Amino acid sequence: MLQVCLNGPRGAVDGAVVPLTPEAMGESAAWAVAAGAMDVHVHPKSPCGEDSLSPKVLAPTLEAIRARVSVPVGVTTGAWAEPEPEARLARVRSWAQLPALPDHASVNWHEEGAEEIAAALIELGVGVEAGIWSGTDGAARFAVSPLGPRVLRVLAEVTDTSADTAEDTARALLSRLGSAHGRPVLLHGEDGSAWPVLRLAGRLGLATRIGLEDTLLLPDGQRAASNAQLVTEGLAQYGSRR
Repeated sequence: MLQVCLNGPRGAVDGAVVPLTPEAMGESAAWAVAAGAMDVHVHPKSPCGEDSLSPKVLAPTLEAIRARVSVPVGVTTGAWAEPEPEARLARVRSWAQLPALPDHASVNWHEEGAEEIAAALIELGVGVEAGIWSGTDGAARFAVSPLGPRVLRVLAEVTDTSADTAEDTARALLSRLGSAHGRPVLLHGEDGSAWPVLRLAGRLGLATRIGLEDTLLLPDGQRAASNAQLVTEGLAQYGSRR
């Protein structure tokens, strides 16, 4: 399975190809799914371009994307969007007022309040993507989490941005995850590690993702023109044995 990550915390400074409005996200998702993406991960943006967990921001974003695609759509719950844990939990619980909930949401297990956020999502009926970042204690926390068996999947996130060391870092992260409570694992990198880790995921038979959140560049170093272009190249790289 290849997921497209449309924008992440990137903003206008990262170029016009990064979709920041609901309409742009919907169009970008449509082209990415047409190129072969089977799942969408998006960071809904406030009018000023900041990541937001507000239902007033999520609603038009989800509506715009779902008007264009029929694959699952997930969002972030990253602490940068709402740094105070109690306020972040209140935001997530307020999603109950949404006309339609996201299919899933990522929860970074090293962040304070992750267990409570995940429990609230499960209570709402929203799938949880457990984000386990390299270089954090996320794997150790997840290993003893009673919610582990209930998550939708594990996002094994390689934060090492060096193409030279990314594969070793990814393998070490997977080793620390162990059985991951028997849940499916989606392995991905970011920036310089995005393409090496995607190829490793292909060799290991794991799900992966690609998109403008993870990299602005194609494997040859040229600037990507769209999420769809990254998905097309991602599928080609995923199936290679390099």
